[in-house]
Amino acid sequence: MSASSGNLEAQPDERGLSVLAQVSNEMVRLYKEQFGRGPRRVRAHWCGADALAVVLEDTLAPAERNLVALGAHQTVRDTRLIFQYATLPEFCEPVERITGRKVRAFVSGIDAEVDGLSIESFVFYPVGEEAGQPSRIERAPRR
Repeated sequence: MSASSGNLEAQPDERGLSVLAQVSNEMVRLYKEQFGRGPRRVRAHWCGADALAVVLEDTLAPAERNLVALGAHQTVRDTRLIFQYATLPEFCEPVERITGRKVRAFVSGIDAEVDGLSIESFVFYPVGEEAGQPSRIERAPRR
């Protein structure tokens, strides 16, 4: 049974990587691409049958660390969220491809005061209910 049919037990890919490991690797790649450096630690977790959360630790770029040192935590949070939602398709596409599930909602958050601990959350349509429903990617603002 695959992840797309509701089995939360990750099926390995051709390299032997589980769905959760694949999603974690994609988030590291995206962070390196989008923010210039990857997180120190990353873990992906199923949160029930229809949600996936990726916890990324130590994600701040040097410029963001400087802003935090000045006390500009909210500026770091606001800027990071703008970047993440501006690149929403880049975050959701690999998750949809790897899981075989359609992303219904994407929620991104960062705690700038705790070394940029970030959580990328993906909520899927329930299995069997996604036919005809739009992917979150389809509802993203066009660039």
